[in-house]
Amino acid sequence: MLIRFFTLLFLFLSLAAPSLAQSADPKSLIDQLAKANFKQAEDLLMQIAATGDTRVVPALEAFAEGDLYFRKSDNVVFIAKPAGSKLSLIDPLTGEGVAEVAKSAVTKIKVNNNLRRAIRSALGGLTLLSPDRAIRLQAAQQVLQSPSAENLDLVEAALAKETDAEVKARMEEARAVSLLTSDRPIEDKRAAIETLKSKGGRDAISVLGGALGSADEELRPDLEAAIASIEDTLVFWDMAQNVWYGVSLGSVLLLAAIGLAITFGVMGIINMAHGEMVMLGAYSTFVVQQVIRTSYPGLFDWSLAIALPVAFLVTGAVGFAIERGVIRFLYGRPLETLLATWGISLILQQAIRSIFGPTNQEVGNPSWMSGSFPVGGMTITWNRLWIVVFALSIFFTLLVVMKKSAYGLNMRAVTQNRRMASSMGIRTPWVDALTFALGSGIAGIAGVALSQIDNVSPNLGQSYIIDSFMVVVFGGVGNLWGTLVGALSLGVLNKFLEPSVGAVLGKILVLVLIILFIQKRPRGLFALKGRAVEA
Repeated sequence: MLIRFFTLLFLFLSLAAPSLAQSADPKSLIDQLAKANFKQAEDLLMQIAATGDTRVVPALEAFAEGDLYFRKSDNVVFIAKPAGSKLSLIDPLTGEGVAEVAKSAVTKIKVNNNLRRAIRSALGGLTLLSPDRAIRLQAAQQVLQSPSAENLDLVEAALAKETDAEVKARMEEARAVSLLTSDRPIEDKRAAIETLKSKGGRDAISVLGGALGSADEELRPDLEAAIASIEDTLVFWDMAQNVWYGVSLGSVLLLAAIGLAITFGVMGIINMAHGEMVMLGAYSTFVVQQVIRTSYPGLFDWSLAIALPVAFLVTGAVGFAIERGVIRFLYGRPLETLLATWGISLILQQAIRSIFGPTNQEVGNPSWMSGSFPVGGMTITWNRLWIVVFALSIFFTLLVVMKKSAYGLNMRAVTQNRRMASSMGIRTPWVDALTFALGSGIAGIAGVALSQIDNVSPNLGQSYIIDSFMVVVFGGVGNLWGTLVGALSLGVLNKFLEPSVGAVLGKILVLVLIILFIQKRPRGLFALKGRAVEA
């Protein structure tokens, strides 16, 4: 009996061996798709991926796109492409043309969404061993998005050979995701959970949450603890991201308000045309870039550096002309000054519309201000980062001018006690004119920065004038440190209110809070000291 049993077993294996060898042949597996239903096709896709033969990639891509057909006469599968009224048949492994046949001679192999997901998973596994780094990275991402236990061995084989740090990290994440769907030991799955936990992010929560439904009871506490830990980390980074957005917005408000703080503090002028100085600075940047694009394209990365002095001089000159031509005749008459500067703002807006048109103008980002980079769990864009650095640079430069220069001393003297300063020989009218020109010039520089993050249009300044006044009043009229603290505080407060109450209601709440604050501290956070100020 024993001899008969081994004889039968040998005969069975002898007969089965050709069949097994055939099933491992990629061409044979592809041909079996001709008569397979959707479920059988999924199983065949797993077997095709398990061969590790990258020649099948074009066939799988064609399958996903609906370009895989089988010939009715012999059920052989081909990639088919239109060739006039016929179809050109292409060998799915070699890519060589075979023949042109009538469309009635072949039948399309149907594909559904489940099959497309299986194809993506199979393609991800097959391209993990590609010599091209970009393809391997994309393949690891595909496996990460469509995990499959069948790809686990291939992922591990690719991981063992990988030398690129970024691709290797992505493959380790793909391995961890695939491990959770496999029948590997509990300890391996715990290690995979730790890998996903260290990766963090909402994708990791989604994967761990999906595994939680079918996980062993022994593994559930680890999954739940990992999800809770990632959620706590996300809350922290969301808060950090909001703070960064607030600082970024605050730096924009600081740029827009710092010039207003000087003119309002020294001259007591409510300049409703201050927003138009910002707008003129942005249009100066546009003009500079247009000249560079047409005449000196190699200097485009330097366009902002060139635009800064241009914007400062243009808006400074306009501000000087406004003070000498209009405002100096209206000192001591705040309502008339307000109406006059509002009229000037309308004139400037209409002038820009007449010259450049009412539509937005394109201002490009230099290469060093494009893109973003991650910091922990948040993303920082280069243009916002440079604007924060630029705003602080302008602030500290202006602070040095105010504290260390003779002009700054005269300006502070006029701010604190105009009559005393005049009696000491300071020409207060020229201090007023130069101060207004300086404030307008700084507003123009702010326009250069804002052109990188906002639409350059005739209405650009109107978006910031109210916020600028709120910053100045909240921080303390004429006080630069108050302007800095006020801008950053209002920026952060806005970004924390917006997600819960909306942008419009958030601004209304900020305005109400400032009004209540001013009721308690009418001079703002940092009140100026001086006899005239305190009188």
